[in-house]
Amino acid sequence: MNLLLGKPAFVEDVTPRDCLVVKVLRSPHAHALIRSINTDIAMKVPGMVAIFTYKDVPDKRYTNAGQTYPEPSPHDRLILDRRVRFVGDAVAILAGETEKAVDKAMKLIKVDYEVLPAVLDPHTAKDNPVLVHPEENWEALCPVGADNKRNLCASETCGDGDVEAVLADCDVVIDHVWHTKPCQQAMMETFRTYTEIDPYGRLHVISSTQIVFHLRRILAIALDIPKSKIHVEKPRIGGGFGAKQTMVAEIYPAFVTWKTGRAAR
Repeated sequence: MNLLLGKPAFVEDVTPRDCLVVKVLRSPHAHALIRSINTDIAMKVPGMVAIFTYKDVPDKRYTNAGQTYPEPSPHDRLILDRRVRFVGDAVAILAGETEKAVDKAMKLIKVDYEVLPAVLDPHTAKDNPVLVHPEENWEALCPVGADNKRNLCASETCGDGDVEAVLADCDVVIDHVWHTKPCQQAMMETFRTYTEIDPYGRLHVISSTQIVFHLRRILAIALDIPKSKIHVEKPRIGGGFGAKQTMVAEIYPAFVTWKTGRAAR
């Protein structure tokens, strides 16, 4: 009925206007180490409340994927990492009273990168001398053939019966590699999240997500806090199609709220 009457129904509709605005500074490099990052000047911008870097986040690796549990995707990422692995990887989290303040501060953050060779071709990624995840605390919870020392997030071969014998008995065998074009879901409602501390001291996360319980678990791992300290809620979703089975935007305002006690979006 709210949809028909044009009344509030989605996350953006129920998000207070006076909460902190959260944005992420992202890497311009496909593979690099952050030598240094200076936020002093950026924090002098009127209206800025906090800027967080890899030095401020828990050293707890997790996965953004939330399809099942145990999660077969490797736990290979931090909220912010000193090593950036793709153009657009998160470098710093900014929180301010206004979007204008955050945008201005973002331009004043000084980052010195040590640019590294990048793995850019999936055909040459396996057993490449350049490792995407060389860290020792990388972890795969399920036996899906993952191996960070070989740049493998999963690997499997399966068959039913004597495959070679069946093929040998065939009149015609077609052996070919097919490629499908990449595609991306285009839901009407983009990724939106609002976070606050509720009256019981819990992190209250309101998000356009398909995975409320998985999201609570992922946030608990990433933030290194008990699941009982997190309450995830979703209003009506304006489309998801599987893309919102992943934690995309939630971690950034959630981290800001947990660290500052302030509501954030």
